[in-house]
Amino acid sequence: MKQIIFGLFLLLFCSCKGLEKEQPITETGYYYTCSMDPQVVSDKPGKCPICKMELTKVKKQSSEAGGYLELSEQQIKLGNIQIDSIQNGRIGDELVLTGTVNFDQMHANTISARVNGRMEKLYFKNLGDYVKKGDPVFELYSEELNNAKQEYLLLLDKQRAFANEPLINFQQLLQAAKHKLLLWGMSEKQVAEMATNKKASSNTVYYSSVSGYITQLNFKEGDYLMEGSSLVKISDLNQVWVEAQAYTSQLSNININSQAITRFPDLAGLELRGSIAFVNPEINPDTRINLLRVSIPNKEHLLKPGMAAYVVLKSPPKKSLTLPTNAVIRDAHGAMVWVALSATKFQPVMVTTGLENDDHIEILSGLKNGMAIAVSGAYLLTSEWVFKKGAKPMEMHSH
Repeated sequence: MKQIIFGLFLLLFCSCKGLEKEQPITETGYYYTCSMDPQVVSDKPGKCPICKMELTKVKKQSSEAGGYLELSEQQIKLGNIQIDSIQNGRIGDELVLTGTVNFDQMHANTISARVNGRMEKLYFKNLGDYVKKGDPVFELYSEELNNAKQEYLLLLDKQRAFANEPLINFQQLLQAAKHKLLLWGMSEKQVAEMATNKKASSNTVYYSSVSGYITQLNFKEGDYLMEGSSLVKISDLNQVWVEAQAYTSQLSNININSQAITRFPDLAGLELRGSIAFVNPEINPDTRINLLRVSIPNKEHLLKPGMAAYVVLKSPPKKSLTLPTNAVIRDAHGAMVWVALSATKFQPVMVTTGLENDDHIEILSGLKNGMAIAVSGAYLLTSEWVFKKGAKPMEMHSH
């Protein structure tokens, strides 16, 4: 019986020894991950099941090392993480707004009715028609104007008969009658022709005193016009407005003296400089958008109302600490950069940013001149931190 029990004990002991030999041997304090697919983590060496690359050996970080991130040299090389020092540089504010080309209302002229009457004929009937200076615009039939014409002709006819009359200042009456015709819209040339021909037409033609495009047409043939009615608006394109939209959050960055550069998607390569002509003091309560107007020259008439445009506002540059824009990570919690403690160790640091242009951003606080910063690969470092720490670095700093 004792021999049987001893035999069973010996068999069980050998089995346990065999199991110990079959368990994998792992190194404490290390883990294995893939540089291309960091979500792959293993406690023993091998190949990545996704890209089939050899797993990289990485030292585990202790709880005391929770304030920084350490990567292997292979991870830094594959992630293209580059380090540079922050330096003082010159940076100017650049704000890009979307806009639309429109007529410059300061270069618009309105033709109004000088006297009551009926619109007999319109020479231009479509919006956008081009009118040259001196072109006839419309014909008007007016009883009042016709009576004034007859009065002037009558005075001309009686001029010789009353020339020597001492009690009547005939020239003053004649000038008053002529002035009334001019006041009601007739030209000097029309009055002179009427005096020469001794005959007045029942319809009066009105001519344009400016060149431009018809942007407003308020009446049609046969309509009765009241004195002072606005009939036609004519605008030229020698100067145009680019009307841009700015959100209320951008207003503090708009300087009325900023240099305004306008670019046009439909006219590649065209870049025109102008000045801010107007910033609307009233904000639309529904959209929280404000209107900004830039006045620019358009001598070649390449710009047409309705064209899309971009307005770039540039402020004078100033000296400040700057970094490449890609070095700064931003979200709802603020802005952050990765400070290089060594060639393989990185620490997240919250910063306050200022002006920004195409490729650089101003750092107002959080860093000092000469500090080593990860200027490339910042997003990869952030992803690696989230994977290892379980939370975004900015969330941890905001608590």
